[in-house]
Amino acid sequence: MGSHQTVFIVDDDEGVRNGLALLLDAVEQNYELYSSAFDFLKHYDPNKEGCLVLDIRMPRMSGLDLQDQLNQQQSSLPIIFITGHGDIPMAVEAMRKGALDFIRKPFREQELLDRINEALLLNQSQNKSRCYQREQSGRISSLSDRESEIFNRVANGDMNKVIASDLNISERTVEVHRSHVMQKLEVRTLAQLVRIKIEAESLTQA
Repeated sequence: MGSHQTVFIVDDDEGVRNGLALLLDAVEQNYELYSSAFDFLKHYDPNKEGCLVLDIRMPRMSGLDLQDQLNQQQSSLPIIFITGHGDIPMAVEAMRKGALDFIRKPFREQELLDRINEALLLNQSQNKSRCYQREQSGRISSLSDRESEIFNRVANGDMNKVIASDLNISERTVEVHRSHVMQKLEVRTLAQLVRIKIEAESLTQA
């Protein structure tokens, strides 16, 4: 399991919290226990990696309410709901709102551990993807106006001589700018350059 990640357990039942704590201790997984959604939100740090094991029915603020709050904050924490028999329609609603899974009480310990492991792997993958996107965005923004122009033209498949003619500069100047673009974006091939352009466009459209 993720040694640097934290499993956040939110359940108003002390017995459930203690049982899950023993289970996670056994597999040496970091965790934090909260008796209410309010308590969790008070300590919530969006920079912490991990997943959330969340009871769907709790007084004052339900698990669904907490999920709504986290969605508004664009939280990336995968959520696994713990549900009673009568909570299945609620759990389905939670899945539609982005929950990773729900587990019915009484649950098998190994089943929950498997789901937690899936959630931690998903969170790790999402965080790596976001980190990569931030790095690429920073590299693209480091391009000068002319380099950015060359980058877009090259990535769109325009030949150097066509770009040179359109911009009224020499083909050699285009090659120099193109070389600088490749260095700044840390790519070696045209295919990699095109890929960065496609990814940047997809992020803009999202």
